[in-house]
Amino acid sequence: MGRLGEVLLITAAAGIGGTGTGGLTACLFRRDSSRAVSLLLSFAAGVMTAVVCFDLLADAVSPENGRLWLAIPGILLGCGVTGALNAWIGRRSGTGGGLFLAGLVMAAAIALHNVPEGMVIGAAFARGAARPGSARGGMVMAAVIGLHNIPEGMAVAVPLISGGMGRARAAGAAALTGAPTVLGALLGFSLGTLGPAALTLALSFASGAMLYVVFGELLPESSLMWRGKAPALAAVLGIITGMVIVYA
Repeated sequence: MGRLGEVLLITAAAGIGGTGTGGLTACLFRRDSSRAVSLLLSFAAGVMTAVVCFDLLADAVSPENGRLWLAIPGILLGCGVTGALNAWIGRRSGTGGGLFLAGLVMAAAIALHNVPEGMVIGAAFARGAARPGSARGGMVMAAVIGLHNIPEGMAVAVPLISGGMGRARAAGAAALTGAPTVLGALLGFSLGTLGPAALTLALSFASGAMLYVVFGELLPESSLMWRGKAPALAAVLGIITGMVIVYA
């Protein structure tokens, strides 16, 4: 299996495995777990922030690859694309038709949303291919995004189950929403191996997408689920964990 095949396999495990785990979790547990999910989201947000700021962006503007004025529009583009997908999710999930239809719409929206997340993984692995010895960043991003996908899988499965779909089918539908992550990884890896300029764009786009996910989704959702001090502490611990991952 070539390097690209390994990247796609790892991405599939993170994307499909993450949303599938979320779907299974929604099937197995009935009690309210909003506090646990809140801490999970905050911790994942902290890890993402550290990896983006201390790893991806640092490489995007490094002397070897760095083009600061190319990275800035890349970040803004990543934020814009992810924000547009998020806005579409918000509009479509508000349509009528009951919980079952809402779950189907949410599944389609999250599937689209997972494409830029896959680009994050692909770009991180491309950076590792360009700089031997730094491939760990791709594994880290795959793990973090897989963790991030768990509540997304739950968000798909819960309304489907509540709307009458069988638990096994709902979990399967949640897992399938992670499949487009593989397409995103293919795009991110291909762009990132074309040269320094393309690598800067791929890393900065991926960073912008992740920064939007952190500050536009994870932290606000975490605060809504549990209005306490613990989520903030979890985010700080996530940043510290991310720093250890990057520099240890």
